Amino acid sequence: MTPKLVADLEPPYYTAVFTSVRPDAPEGYAETATDMQERVAEIPGFLGYEAARTPGGIGITVAYFRDLESLDTWRLDTAHQAAKAHGRKHWYDSYSVHIGKVERSYSFERA
Repeated sequence: MTPKLVADLEPPYYTAVFTSVRPDAPEGYAETATDMQERVAEIPGFLGYEAARTPGGIGITVAYFRDLESLDTWRLDTAHQAAKAHGRKHWYDSYSVHIGKVERSYSFERA
């Protein structure tokens, strides 16, 4: 199966780029990640996400939102806040979050 990228979004929209360092398979992480994916998908204005992880433990997740209000809804979600607190205590060695406004976007896909 070929991974599918988020593409053809009409700017402007916003990104939340979450870059982290953590062990490959910490206990409880997969279940929480699945729950968070389901929760964020329910937020009006959520457009999708892409994620990648290196064998060395560096991960990058880019989430796409139509506007800052939808991104703030996710940031303030109580279950998301609890997952972040648990992650800081148990899973992540470090992480950073970068919020950006996309003003131009294009993509390519081989036919």
